[in-house]
Amino acid sequence: MPPEIRAIGIEGMPEVRAGDDLAAQIMDACAGQGTSIDDGDVLVVTQKVVSKAEGRVMTVDAVVASPLAVAITEGHRRDPRHTEMILRESARIVRMDRGVIISQTYHGYICANAGIDASNIPGDNAICLLPVDPDGSARRIREAVGERLGVDVAVLVSDTFGRPWRNGAINVSIGVAGFNPIVSYIGEVDPHGNELHTTTIAVADELAAAAELVTGKLLGVPVAIIKGYPYERMEDADSRAIVRDSDRDLFR
Repeated sequence: MPPEIRAIGIEGMPEVRAGDDLAAQIMDACAGQGTSIDDGDVLVVTQKVVSKAEGRVMTVDAVVASPLAVAITEGHRRDPRHTEMILRESARIVRMDRGVIISQTYHGYICANAGIDASNIPGDNAICLLPVDPDGSARRIREAVGERLGVDVAVLVSDTFGRPWRNGAINVSIGVAGFNPIVSYIGEVDPHGNELHTTTIAVADELAAAAELVTGKLLGVPVAIIKGYPYERMEDADSRAIVRDSDRDLFR
């Protein structure tokens, strides 16, 4: 059989709120639409619902914007208090220009606005922060699925990032559990006899991007199941494997 994978969006989930059992909601929604969760599947869970369940949604009403936040925001539509939270959630500011902030989060990710946004969340003046420990979030979902259904799955938490040099954003992985997020071809030989010296593929990001095709931004589908991808199982998976070391970052 030729290689084939399937991405299935999971519908019917309720609006996720702080303290909800997200793993149970995912499994219930899968059962409700007749989609089984099988051994070897990959569950792709969007960051927004993880953050909601973990209480990472807040309003900026009580936030006091610093003079720097006010200055950065002047002339742009973002609330200065929102900008203040971006600064607080950033370990390092990489670049600021025309109201755009590229920062490094405490997780090590380099992205726009420390991953904070105000889309797809209810309430006035509400913003959503990244999970404190996305890998831990993925592990807890994986463990809950294993305990309830008796299957071994991989889980990744996805988020939408922009890309240098290319227009348009894509979904990438910010949390992984149960599988190796990187496939290395270093030392392998191609069909023409050439040894590969540097090629590694961020398969976790590729799976996150594939899942976005069925979850979308406005469909209300926060979870996808990918079936048929033969990933390398790894108990101590860590999304930091995808983050380039600073000594190899030519744009630092």
